[in-house]
Order: sequence, then C-alpha cells, then structure tokens
Amino acid sequence: MTELLASGLELGLFDALADGPVPEDALREKLRLAPRPWAVLSTAMRALGLIEGPPGRPQAITPMGRFLLPGGSHEIRGYVGLTSGLPGVKAMIDLLRTDKPVSNRPDEGKAFIFREGMESAMESGDSARRLTMALAGRAFICAPVLDEVLPLDGIGHLVDLGGGTGVYGMALAQRNPALRVTNLDRPEVLKVASGILSEHGPADRVAMVAGDLFGEYPSCDAVLLSNVLHDWNPETCLDFLRRCLKAIRPGGRLFIHDVYLNDALDGPLEVALYSAALFSLTEGRAYSAGEYREMLSATGFTPARTIAPTRVHCGALAAVRA
Repeated sequence: MTELLASGLELGLFDALADGPVPEDALREKLRLAPRPWAVLSTAMRALGLIEGPPGRPQAITPMGRFLLPGGSHEIRGYVGLTSGLPGVKAMIDLLRTDKPVSNRPDEGKAFIFREGMESAMESGDSARRLTMALAGRAFICAPVLDEVLPLDGIGHLVDLGGGTGVYGMALAQRNPALRVTNLDRPEVLKVASGILSEHGPADRVAMVAGDLFGEYPSCDAVLLSNVLHDWNPETCLDFLRRCLKAIRPGGRLFIHDVYLNDALDGPLEVALYSAALFSLTEGRAYSAGEYREMLSATGFTPARTIAPTRVHCGALAAVRA
C-alpha cells in the first residue's frame, strides 16, 4: 500500500486534481499511464478514499486526498514523500510507467505465466513445483466450498483449465460421482498434481492432460477457470473465453472462480492491493464482476447475475453457453 500511495504522489495524481475534477482519459494521459496501470493505481486510490469518480468518468480528489496537497494545515505530503526514495516505490513507479511485469523482463528472471516463446518458471521442474505448491494452500481452503456451490447438474465432463494442483477438480469429482475431470496444465505442473491426485483421488475420474491456454481445449460439458483470468489482460481473456466457447457443448457451462473488485472499481481494499501484486508479476490484474460479465457476454455466454462466495475473497460466477 505504501508503494502505491507514494507512487500516486510522485506521479502527480493529486496535484492534477487540485483544481477540480478531470476527465479520466485526460488524467491518465497527463500521468502517462496505460489503461492497465491506471486501473490498478486508480482502484487502489479509490479504495483508500483519496480519489473518487466512476470508471470512465471525471475523477476528483476527496477531502482526505487533499491532505496530500501542499499548503494545508494538516498536510501529510512531506511525510508520505519520505518513502519516495525507497526501492519498492521506485520499482512500482517503473512498473506503472512501463506496464511490464517484473517477471517478463529478460534481466529479471522467468515469468510466472506461460506463453509460447517466453521463458517461464512453469517449465522448470524446481520452480514449477515451488510455484504450484505455493498455490495449493488457497486451493485446499476454497475447494470444499466451491464443490458445494457450483451447479453441476447434467455435467458429465469438466475441464479445469490451468488447473495447477488439480485440487479443485479432485474436490468436484469426489462430490459428484458421475463427473469426469480433465486437469489441463503444463507438463512440469502436472507432475506435482499427479502426486496430489495419488493421495486425494479419485484417480479413476481425474485425468492429467498436458496443454496450455493458447491451444485447443478438450470437448466438454463445462470449463472451470479458477484464479486464471486475473493473470492476463482483457484481450487475452477474451481469446481464452472464445476457445472455451468452442470446446463447451451448447447448453454447457463456464465457471469463473476468482477474486472480484466492486463494479465501481473502488474496492474492496484487500482485492485492490492484490490486484497490484498481480499487476507486478503477471500480464493481468483483478477484475470486477461487471468486467467479467461483459467479457462473457461478448464471447457468447450468458452470465449469472449473482456470485457464489467461497473463501479467501473468492467467489464463483457461472455462465451458460448458448
């Protein structure tokens, strides 16, 4: 949070709003920020109560935000500015300016996502195991609730895209004896998942299939995208959803299990801060339910109006393929 707040100050966000509301596009242009970094920064500043204004509309500084302007009797600009020289703040400003996650830069190491032609940590045995197991805790926490809330009536075959540990698919298969699950991920990740499957099963109804999100998906009745889309930009998310549409039979379902920002992109604060972490490490950010519904509708799905909460700030949004 400190890095984002100090970055907003250093980039001139609050100074730009000192004289009154500014159209969002003009403000973003003044700060020289692309849409993704602007979305991350502005959502966090709204969540902190420092700026206000619906996405796409003029933005204004709040009374609390005015404490970051010079000259006030309770000005804290200098206090916040003490952190401007910290490495974390400089790194965040660089991220916001370049719109490139740290892990995608040739001199910074391997990416945490897989894309053809990119050196990915998910292709190396040790790093793939470390990263996959790092996500296992969240999966084990959420899976028992997810298998209670997903409407799987009439679903015989579900593909867990980018399923990682396979924990979600295993939980769904355990609860639904007639369900077959395909866990599609990279080969090194599936080695980890196979070990978990041998302990938690059911091995006879969960298949490990090597592939990637940019290829063809197996034909199925339903697709689960659990904490996957937030790693990618909207254009790539739309590409994945079109591939899902092609794989899912008419009348089948798609489930997005993820964290969700408010539709006003003004919180919750914990999701806004998580979005900044995603922005730093991946090509994506956190999205709102409204943004996901727009993506689903644009690609031929009919999204549900409600989200079923699970755990760790996550929830499941269902959609039907026409």
